Amino acid sequence: MADLLKIKEVSSRYDVTARTLRYYEDMGLINSLRNDDYAYRMYDEFSIKRLEQILILRRLNISIKDIQRIFRSSGSEIVLEVLGKKVSDIDDEVALLHELKKIVLDFIMQIQGSDFQKDSDVKLLYEKAKEIEQQIINVGYEGNPSRVNSLVNITEKLKKAPEVRVVEIPRCRMVSSGYFNDLGEVLGSFDIWFSECDKMRKGISFSPLDFMFFEADGRGMWLYAVEDWVTEKDTNGYEIIEFEGGLYANAVSIDGDDDIGGRVYMGIKEWIDNSGFELDEREGHRTMCHMIVGEKMNRGLGYKQLDIFVPIKLRGE
Repeated sequence: MADLLKIKEVSSRYDVTARTLRYYEDMGLINSLRNDDYAYRMYDEFSIKRLEQILILRRLNISIKDIQRIFRSSGSEIVLEVLGKKVSDIDDEVALLHELKKIVLDFIMQIQGSDFQKDSDVKLLYEKAKEIEQQIINVGYEGNPSRVNSLVNITEKLKKAPEVRVVEIPRCRMVSSGYFNDLGEVLGSFDIWFSECDKMRKGISFSPLDFMFFEADGRGMWLYAVEDWVTEKDTNGYEIIEFEGGLYANAVSIDGDDDIGGRVYMGIKEWIDNSGFELDEREGHRTMCHMIVGEKMNRGLGYKQLDIFVPIKLRGE
């Protein structure tokens, strides 16, 4: 055991958490050793060298999925392919940054020739920004829409993927609104019912308790988690169903903005592809959303947050 390093020593030497080391092991990238006399994970020289390779590749922003491919291959073809793709991605990003710089410089010239400096009040600046936004949208805009569109396209491409967290929604009982075609109808009756029901909760409750999803044909359904004491006599005729729960990849979007919502959803899926998880496509496991309600939050942000939940499971499970 003298030639082996403890997990704490490896974590300290390479500035990597024990959780990350266990994750790399779960992904089959490194191996640890244990014996009957020693309960802690220990790492030999080969595993340490492999960890150094992983950390270098992660510094280059190489995905776990690609690192697995590299380690599974016997030759250099895969690593050359992965690194070649990374060089191509960097070239694309550099080109985008150069184009963005040129567009920003153009806008600086336009602003210097305007009276922006007189509008020192933040509110006035905000109102002017809204006016410019409306001008861009209007067909009769007399500025330079092609440059504006280029800026929008480039900045969208340069946006980072949404920050994703994994949450576990427990198995529970939920009241279902039933399928609806008109969101306005269900917002009237179902929303009123569960607002009253929430006042009768006997324990501490936290958000989110309700979720909404939509089928491919456009029909939607609203679900609301209830305590065990609730019966269908208390639900104004709404059905109580057993919600299976499970793991979900979650990120925040903006309510009412389908473009941003779509981008966040695709960002979650890309994150899943590069993680130890995969989409859970079993019956009843659907992508859901939850609108984060709070007057102070909405007023401070200037928009309503929307949580997106994508069902996942361990890869290969």
